[in-house]
Parts: sequence; structure tokens; C-alpha cells
Amino acid sequence: MTSSIHTDEMNILCHWLKQQRKMQQLTMRELASRMAKPHSYVQKVEQGERRLDVVEYVWYCTALSIDPQTGIHLIVDAMQSN
Repeated sequence: MTSSIHTDEMNILCHWLKQQRKMQQLTMRELASRMAKPHSYVQKVEQGERRLDVVEYVWYCTALSIDPQTGIHLIVDAMQSN
């Protein structure tokens, strides 16, 4: 099994999270501040350099006020189309 950080599904999820942040016109620093994390945390997630565990993913979505299930559905859909 491949490390999840280097998969199409993870790329889709990271792109979606970045898109959600930009749609809210938030900077990486603003989002990081909401999560009490350094801005490099958000940068690494969006660039696919850092993997989120399930709890971190929910915290990330909460900071963006988005439904974590939406991202999960994106991953499942990508897996089914492969």
C-alpha cells in the first residue's frame, strides 16, 4: 500500500481544502490562526507535504466551517472512478 500523502485521493482532498479557504477569502495565516497553528502548517497541507489524520482533518474543516463529509465523499468518488 502506498503512503496516503502521495495519492490522487490526497491531492484531491488538499486541493479541495485550499479551494474552500480561497472561496472564503482567507489567507493561510488567517486559517492557521483559527487553528492555533503556524502558517507553515496550512502551507504544507495545501502543498501535499503534510498528511492530516482524521482528527486534524475534522479540526481543519471546522476552522473553515465546512462539512468534513464532503471531502470524504470526494475521496470515495475518486477511488470508485479508478
